[in-house]
Amino acid sequence: MKSAPRCLRWTYLKLAISALCCFMLMASAYGSKSKKPAKALAASEQQTAAAQPAASSGDLATVLTKMNQSSIKFKSAQGDFEFQSYQKLTDDTDTQKGRIYFRRTKGGVDAAFDIGGPAPKQVVYKDGTLRIYEKKINQVTERKVGKNKSDVEAFLSLGFGASGDELQRDYAVKMDDWEMVDGVKTAKLDLTPKKDKVRQTYNRIILWIDADRDILLKQQFFELSGDYRVAHYTNMKLNQNFPEDVFHLKTNGNTKTVKPQ
Repeated sequence: MKSAPRCLRWTYLKLAISALCCFMLMASAYGSKSKKPAKALAASEQQTAAAQPAASSGDLATVLTKMNQSSIKFKSAQGDFEFQSYQKLTDDTDTQKGRIYFRRTKGGVDAAFDIGGPAPKQVVYKDGTLRIYEKKINQVTERKVGKNKSDVEAFLSLGFGASGDELQRDYAVKMDDWEMVDGVKTAKLDLTPKKDKVRQTYNRIILWIDADRDILLKQQFFELSGDYRVAHYTNMKLNQNFPEDVFHLKTNGNTKTVKPQ
């Protein structure tokens, strides 16, 4: 079997990145759109900085060390999310809300998203396969990530159990400051991907991490085009059991499955 063209392979990777942010890149029509200028959206996304000294290289070392320690204990996470996507060309924003489930396994990672709103859907990544169930049209879109599995799962783990060493392996990491997000002191980490092929998709990523728990509360992805995506996670619970069926699509006998090549 011939390998997929480079552009297609990185479409898969881009899909997986967006899976962490509700798979917005699967289609631009999902959710309810509203016109907002870029500056207004950026301002609405800002969190009030904590009244603390500016971050130093020592602070970054401390955060990365805490992430190394916490990642050893990390098994799973679940919580609610709100995802906003801004498109510069049309000056539009798109908002989705739902619930996320994430766990580490011996074989890698599993992730599931239950997305509400006018276009409800389930998204499940498991065993190297991405499945998206669009409930309104009763259709499943299925893709295998193939050779990109390690890259995909590295993105999915970004802020969900990834160690400080793994972060530094894949990114140039700078700590901007300490900021409060939902009453929690977070380390605001500014990441520049080291791999050229990743920078062609997202040239900058910002994470707001609760380093004590090694859990993500907020993240923002920037594209060269000026588009960006912001995910905000709340009510996060670590290492607690959740039903196995969250990783199974709730389809029926009439559900159509498509497998794009």
